[in-house]
Amino acid sequence: MKLNYSTYKDKVYACWIGKNIGGTMGTPYEGRRQINDIKGFATAANVVLPNDDLDLQLVWLYALEQNGPHAINAAMLGEHWLSFITPHWNEYGIGKANMKRGLQPPMAGDYENDWNNSNGAWIRTEVWATVAPGMPHVAAKYAIEDASVDHGAGEGTFAAAFVAALQSAAFVIPDLRKCIEVGMAAIPEESRMAKSIKFVLKCYDDGMDWKDARNAVQQLNSDIGDGWFEAPSNVTYAAIGLLWGEGDFKKSMITAINCGDDTDCTGATVGATLGILYGTAGIPEDWKAHIGDDIVTVSIAKGNNGKNVPKTCAELTDRVVAVAPSVLYANSKALESKFQCELGDEDDIPADILEKFCAMAISDVRSVTENLKPYTMYFENVYLKTQLTLGSAPEIAPEGEIKVYVDFTSKLCFEDEPRPLYMRWILPEGFTAVGKRNVKLPGFNPHSHGLGSAEFTIKAGETVDISNRCILEITSPGRHTPLYCSFVLLG
Repeated sequence: MKLNYSTYKDKVYACWIGKNIGGTMGTPYEGRRQINDIKGFATAANVVLPNDDLDLQLVWLYALEQNGPHAINAAMLGEHWLSFITPHWNEYGIGKANMKRGLQPPMAGDYENDWNNSNGAWIRTEVWATVAPGMPHVAAKYAIEDASVDHGAGEGTFAAAFVAALQSAAFVIPDLRKCIEVGMAAIPEESRMAKSIKFVLKCYDDGMDWKDARNAVQQLNSDIGDGWFEAPSNVTYAAIGLLWGEGDFKKSMITAINCGDDTDCTGATVGATLGILYGTAGIPEDWKAHIGDDIVTVSIAKGNNGKNVPKTCAELTDRVVAVAPSVLYANSKALESKFQCELGDEDDIPADILEKFCAMAISDVRSVTENLKPYTMYFENVYLKTQLTLGSAPEIAPEGEIKVYVDFTSKLCFEDEPRPLYMRWILPEGFTAVGKRNVKLPGFNPHSHGLGSAEFTIKAGETVDISNRCILEITSPGRHTPLYCSFVLLG
């Protein structure tokens, strides 16, 4: 597929303007567990209220610009978080505290986190959708890396995958309902997030009033999270705005915010999504003029890095569209996707392939959450990708033990030669590791895709420290680059 560059850029700009409109309109009502009755802005003209929903994405864009598409993962984003993102609210604070204890993301989002079903991640998906237009599996993949820093394998991460896939699909699928289908494919069917969206779709199809649907959703999820701040209901309130708003920007925005709870987040996501679907032509001129073009931040430690923070939506758009071609190229080649999206002089998305695209997109996004599980970390070098999963929380007592599961994937997709892997543990004094220390990794062929696994039991000695760093060294004969998988067990 090819997207017209000017049309794409207009949609990106509308996304950020819509984000600012919704965030500013919804902020005065944030946290109210009631149905509101707003009619529009409560702020004066040319006033943009700061919003972490947008702030964090400016840091992710900087990380992408500095490191490139293939370097984006939870551990790297976690380092940027520690350097540039100031709040310690809820899951933000737990994720940061865990990283400071030595727990690497995504494990930092899993451990002792009562907020991993919360809203902090699905509110920051637009940067991934806009750099990967028409490739929802790529947008969802990046959103999961992002969300797992402070949500691990919780519902907050599923929510981010759903919204990112939906918004990426909206660049090429003009039908909101089909975009929702693509987003749904990115999350497990048994998740509360998926059940909530299915529930509200039925409410809509049954002709229920939006207020009754909102109350029913709140009741459905009354048993999780901290009331107004949990993701399954709030994403669904945004969906209520989009569905019952029927494409009308004002009606959609007001309906979502009137659902209450985390209103700056629901309004901002509705505005951004409609901006992608319809471009600037879909945003009312009076609201566009009221909000202006400025970006006001509240959650970024600028310091000497302040020059890298966009000051306007126009500047942010320029930087997004500049990096998007490299993201599209890198991912379409690396993933050998069934479909690819390029930016060019004219659109080339025939109507008769939209159904096929939708089906293929659903197939591709379904794979992005398959390996999402608690207490998992990822490591890689030029020829090997490793997933390391702990059998329980990253804790160990004197003379205690913990299971470690290691899954290997060859990164050299055209290599058909089997690869031996040798493993050596570097452990704290008194610790031991039991398990097979050599693995044969099959080459790529019709019967194997370069996959392998190993299992270990780490046993502590008579004493443990507060923080116990364990390192798995993986080498391959004939290859000069080792891979070091480092993680901490808390005493």
